[in-house]
This record gives sequence, structure tokens and C-alpha cells, in this order.
Amino acid sequence: MMATEGSSPRPGAAGTNYIVAQLIAGVVTPLRSPRGAWTPRLVPAWRRLAPLGVLVAAAVVAAMEWIDAPTMRAVAKLPGRFIEIFNELTDFGQGAWPLVPLFVLLMASPFLNHPRLVHLSRGVLAMCAVRLGYMFAAIGLTGLADSILKRIVGRARPSALGPFWFEPFSWHSQLASLPSGHATNVFATLVAVGLILPRLRPLLWSYALVIAASRVIVSAHYPSDVIAGAAFGAFGAIVVRDWFAVRRLGFFVGTDGKVHTMPGPSFRRIKRVAAALFGQ
Repeated sequence: MMATEGSSPRPGAAGTNYIVAQLIAGVVTPLRSPRGAWTPRLVPAWRRLAPLGVLVAAAVVAAMEWIDAPTMRAVAKLPGRFIEIFNELTDFGQGAWPLVPLFVLLMASPFLNHPRLVHLSRGVLAMCAVRLGYMFAAIGLTGLADSILKRIVGRARPSALGPFWFEPFSWHSQLASLPSGHATNVFATLVAVGLILPRLRPLLWSYALVIAASRVIVSAHYPSDVIAGAAFGAFGAIVVRDWFAVRRLGFFVGTDGKVHTMPGPSFRRIKRVAAALFGQ
């Protein structure tokens, strides 16, 4: 949130001081106090989703008991060439794939949001920056939380040890199976990007499901790891969305107590701003 929705620079601000001010605003604004008349009506995500969480937990336990071991035995019999294909695809589930371009765009936003632009153009850039910031935070923070959680759990990856081998608080990569980090990343991306760009949801679903399946096919995770990772990734993106919503950044809490996405700039408006920026 290198530039923030609803903010505007002081007339005459320019150069290095202006860029620094934009950077500071981008860091500080998401930390501001909640605002909005209907914010108190928002029920915390962990309470809203508690029933679903119970179902996910039950599914994970059931998968550990009846699905994990048979699935891994079946995967071991798959053709080598088939596994090689998914071994190439699975790398696209690493968090760097969505995070690096989002980070580059975020770093560019204070440089693009130049004071010479008209107020409307600066507003468009600010709205874009807030949405980029949400997606970056949702994917990055959820992935970080997953990295910590899986090491606390300490479940062994698929091996002769079996699906019930745990060594909690282990920092060895072979004991970091639950929840799946790749599944967490792709489902956090599915939810976060899907909220901002809903037309991409069919493509995002395909991406998330292929990567999730690949983690089992390449024997990096049990099915239960993937189920847990998918749920954790989606939940993390929703928690971060709620944080932004109560601060009226890209989202807001409506009179019904639910979170709604603020209307964003149209593609036509973004093209006009780009033309103004690059003198076309």
C-alpha cells in the first residue's frame, strides 16, 4: 500500500521526499485503527468459520486414517514420465511466483504516483496499490504462518515411517509435512487474487487444484497435508481481507455485518492513467 486509498499528496510535494512519504504511508496505513460505522458488526473470521473448520479437521483426520497410506502406495505405481511432468509443475506452487511480481509492482507504485498527475489519476493508482498490497500481504503472511505451523506440528513427509509419525517442534524439512506449504500458497492466491479479479477465478481454481494434486503425485505430501494446506491458505487470505476491511482499505464492512469488496478502477481508466504516465 505504497499509496493509499483516499489519500492525496500535498501540493508541490515532489522528488525524494514525496516518494519517501508514499512509502511511509504505505506501511503505516494498514496499521491504522479500524474505522467505519458498521465495523463492530463484523464477526471474527475464526468464529464465522468455526463450523467449517471442524469439518476440515475431521476430513484431515479421516484422510490420515483411511486415505493417506493407500494413496501413497498407488502413487508409487504411477508411470515415471507422468510423475516427472508433475515434478516440473509443482514448482509453480512456490510463494515466489505470485509474490515477486506483486512486490515489484508495489515498489513501483510510489514512483508512478507522481504529483504531476491529476488528482483522479493519483486516486486510481492509490486504489491499485491498496489491492496489490492486500494480495501481497494475504499470500506472504499466510505462507509465513504456514512455515511456522508445520514445524511446530513436525509431521514426517511420506516415507516408510507412515502417516502417523510426528516429531513436534522440529525444524528439519523432512518433518514439515502438515500443512502443505505449496497448497497453502496456491489457495491463498486463489482467494486473494480471486477477490480482486473475480474473472480469473476459473483459471485460479485450475492452478490451485493442479498444484495441490502435484504435491501428492510427487510424494512430497499426504492428501491430508494438502487438505489442511488448502484450508489454511484460504483462511489466511480471509483473515487478512478482514483486517483490510475494518480499515476500509479495498474492502468494507456493510450494514449486514459482512465484508464487501470496494469497486476498483476499470481497465479503461487504468489504461488512461498509464498513457498519462508514459506520455502517450
